[in-house]
Amino acid sequence: PGEPGEAAFARRIDPAREPGLSPEQRRLMAQVEFAQRQRALQRRLRSRNVLLALGIGAVTFGIYGYTFYSVSQERFLDELEQEAEAARARA
Repeated sequence: PGEPGEAAFARRIDPAREPGLSPEQRRLMAQVEFAQRQRALQRRLRSRNVLLALGIGAVTFGIYGYTFYSVSQERFLDELEQEAEAARARA
């Protein structure tokens, strides 16, 4: 704690320049830092994957809904059926 209000546990150190650390301690610190970076990367990727999945799902349901809507608007089968009934009535 060189400055007032700075705690010893919050002080950042450079493991390569710290004189009191053994090579094993330096290796362990590097492993811990690597694991922390990997966890942060996984969290960021997980949130991106969730957003991507929601986007793909929204597009899929939009296409699905539009397809049902457009098929319900089509009347060509009704017209063919009416023509077939008219042909049967004439015959």
